[in-house]
Amino acid sequence: MNLFICQTIAIGCGYILDLLIGDPHWLYHPVRLIGKWISFLEKLLRRKTGEKGQIAAGGILWILTVAVVYGVTAGILWIVRKWSPAAGFILETFWCYQIFAARCLVSESGKVYERLKEKDLPGSRKAVSMIVGRDTENLSFEGVTKAAVETVAENTSDGVTAPLLYLLLGGAPLGFLYKAVNTMDSMLGYKNETYLYFGRIPAKMDDLFNYIPARLTAWFMVLASFLTGLNGKNAWKIYRRDCRKHASPNSAQSEAVCAGALDVQLAGDAVYFGKIHKKEFIGDPLRKIEAEDIPRAGRLMYVTTVLMLLVFGGIKLLICLL
Repeated sequence: MNLFICQTIAIGCGYILDLLIGDPHWLYHPVRLIGKWISFLEKLLRRKTGEKGQIAAGGILWILTVAVVYGVTAGILWIVRKWSPAAGFILETFWCYQIFAARCLVSESGKVYERLKEKDLPGSRKAVSMIVGRDTENLSFEGVTKAAVETVAENTSDGVTAPLLYLLLGGAPLGFLYKAVNTMDSMLGYKNETYLYFGRIPAKMDDLFNYIPARLTAWFMVLASFLTGLNGKNAWKIYRRDCRKHASPNSAQSEAVCAGALDVQLAGDAVYFGKIHKKEFIGDPLRKIEAEDIPRAGRLMYVTTVLMLLVFGGIKLLICLL
């Protein structure tokens, strides 16, 4: 069977495995190894001082990380395929499963939903703190709900559909390369005294790698809004109006669609490390946000992902068969 056809089937099987199994805590995740490699390189390269030296050091870290991650995963997969094509297919399926984060995203946001339904504000704050970067100790019920919905909306691209697109382009090795880019941004892409210069290139490269996937995700999410019974017309309206209302060129793309689809207002000021960060609102408060919007955002994510898998996976299969 054609290698690219096998690859596409492996991606589909990997996504199904993610839906069925998720990310059990007992299973060691390769992203943890990527994180350890990034931390090792950071300690090694942080000896450089000055603005230009720090930017250069961050750039070297980025190059070494993507080169090692892609080289190691591509090399292992090549060796296993040479030994046994069937074993290669199984390994790639397993890696694709590990790259997706759909079930984990819904599961973790679901914990917030459960605490909110129980009117447990301290518990909901603790649950949402596990999936957001902002300070959560002073959030209201509404603030907790908004944070959870925003995380599901934004991570629909970062954690699910963007990896899907890179997997379809280059299989598991390119999928892991994307995860490395994303992990570097998560660890180093802060605009604070420590990482302002050192994390500049990792942050910019993450913006670049997510530029097209974020927009494709938003467009498919508009379609998914109609299919899930949400307000598709408002999703398109808010997307066109508010898709640039974020410091990141990509974060507001799916967030704007989600806000419009749910008829709620997201974003606004948030506190990070004790400091208030001013942010524009996204969407219109046509109604007050509620706990049920968390599973609604999850369903929107699932349908968006399936649509993109069917369309782009189908295109890849069609090209392979021509």
